[in-house]
Amino acid sequence: MASVTALFSTTIRRCVIALGAAMLLSTALAQPAKADFRLCNNTGSRVGVAIGYKDAEGWTTEGWWNISARSCDTLLRGALVARYYYIYAVDYDRGGEWSGKAYMCSREKEFTIRGTENCLARGYDRTGYFEVDTTEQRSWTVQLTDSAEQQPDRPLPPRVPSGPSRQPSIAPSAPFEGGKR
Repeated sequence: MASVTALFSTTIRRCVIALGAAMLLSTALAQPAKADFRLCNNTGSRVGVAIGYKDAEGWTTEGWWNISARSCDTLLRGALVARYYYIYAVDYDRGGEWSGKAYMCSREKEFTIRGTENCLARGYDRTGYFEVDTTEQRSWTVQLTDSAEQQPDRPLPPRVPSGPSRQPSIAPSAPFEGGKR
């Protein structure tokens, strides 16, 4: 009788361990994968960043994220909803900007603007953003660098000729837990 009790007790322990492992595995698998659009400032200056994107409701531009030197921030949380995103950034400390030929609305203060048409008539600035092709990845990171640190494949003309030109480096990434704007 003692051996039957020991066998029964061992079998129950194994079932409890297997059930616990199955519960841990199902909990881990049930967690949604983190996917964000983030930007890393790999310069020695503070930068201000605005983003433009198209979602189910149309075009939106948002700004400003103030990102310290040599740090990163999450601009959009969750799985990316578009293939193309647009970035405009300014160097607060040394002047200059990262810009492009995709014109969208912005303003000097914090903003969320729906639509990209008639920026000036609506009281906004018309700003050139550079395009980021995420190749439909779930998460993406843009790396801002100084021109001297990295030469881009195709130069982007600066919007303001007075400051030094800056160029982005763009790459897919693992999820990132960043700060808030």
